[in-house]
Amino acid sequence: EPMAAAIGIGLNVEEAQGNMIVDIGGGTTEIAVIALGGIVCDKSIKVAGDVFTAKIQEALRANNSIKVGERTAEEIKIHVGSALPDLENPPAEYIVRGPHQVTAQPLEIPVSHIETAAWLEEPLTQIESAVVAALEATPPELYADISRDGIWLTGGGALLKGLDLRLERKTGIKFKVAQDPLHSVAQGTGIALKNIDKYKFLIR
Repeated sequence: EPMAAAIGIGLNVEEAQGNMIVDIGGGTTEIAVIALGGIVCDKSIKVAGDVFTAKIQEALRANNSIKVGERTAEEIKIHVGSALPDLENPPAEYIVRGPHQVTAQPLEIPVSHIETAAWLEEPLTQIESAVVAALEATPPELYADISRDGIWLTGGGALLKGLDLRLERKTGIKFKVAQDPLHSVAQGTGIALKNIDKYKFLIR
């Protein structure tokens, strides 16, 4: 997936220069350093978008006694999901409607990006640690390329507000969100299949 994402972003995966991709999907976060048409080092953890959604559901039950389904938690994540409490352009609060988990009385709760940043702290810290571990395992020459050119962030999780800045603060390396992070892998797969002669090294 990180290789497909790199192709979808428009990177030349066959060159000697090192590129790093952090692909935060639904079930897993895949981190890979790519050079010369191969993955030089990679890290995969089962912490990604689905965990973010579950954390939001748990926090609303625990803090506000309100029951929300997965779809509502996804909407909260899209509107006010944040990796940082200090955003330059913070979104407006999102009003959540649902039943009280004991009385089933209807509730309306405003949720802010500051709250979601606190609720998502644990999984975000795990993703940070995985990125740092991948960087530590990267050969020095490729690390130099990555620190100069930055790290690509893709997948649905890349849309979490302030995530690029949070990872940048942690690593000291610039993070760049792909132009179409939700579809980078699909686009890259399509490009590889249409140009199968060029990307023979990807076929197993």
